[in-house]
Amino acid sequence: MNRAEIVERITGEGAVAVIRMADSAKLTKVAEAVQKGGISSIEITMTTPNALTVIETCCKEMSDDLLIGVGSVLDSETARLAILAGAKYVVSPVLKPQVIRMAHRYGIAVMPGAFTPTEIQSAHEQGADIVKIFPADVVGMAFFKAVKAPMPHVRLMPTGGVSLTNAGDWLKAGACAVGVGSALLDKQAIADENYAVLTQNARQLCECIAASRVA
Repeated sequence: MNRAEIVERITGEGAVAVIRMADSAKLTKVAEAVQKGGISSIEITMTTPNALTVIETCCKEMSDDLLIGVGSVLDSETARLAILAGAKYVVSPVLKPQVIRMAHRYGIAVMPGAFTPTEIQSAHEQGADIVKIFPADVVGMAFFKAVKAPMPHVRLMPTGGVSLTNAGDWLKAGACAVGVGSALLDKQAIADENYAVLTQNARQLCECIAASRVA
């Protein structure tokens, strides 16, 4: 998939599942459960133990329908290694031009983090495919509406503060997609290996997104 197709896939689905786990052994099952519920864009963060190996294993062994990206990327070398491991998009909590350049060198979509209108526009001018607003719960949905009014050209994705029931509201406020982590990945269910709970959570999230697009 090229950059445009990756972005279209993510915005079409409307959500990215952010997987940040201490136990990487369970990550594959978590990803499968979320995909079964309708979310196929999976962001594996670099804070996951052995993240690069996990990304490589998932890309090789899991369904081609799963779009695996890397998150919590803080430098260009980490981005390069994750891309070589198979990551199809790069997500960062910060704005670093070298990370954007590295991702685009490999034809990979990139979503740097930003927090102010100036940072958002700077990320856009430097080639960001989507701008991640983090932590989004600090600024809220009103911020998205305010920013999109004079800057309708930017694609924004909130991470932090997105739940299974308010994801659609974020989209209505101007987000092109949402990043969802803890609200989607029930820690107790994962500990109990009750992955059906994650599948149901993903379905609820998808229903919320779909409802917002027809309302």
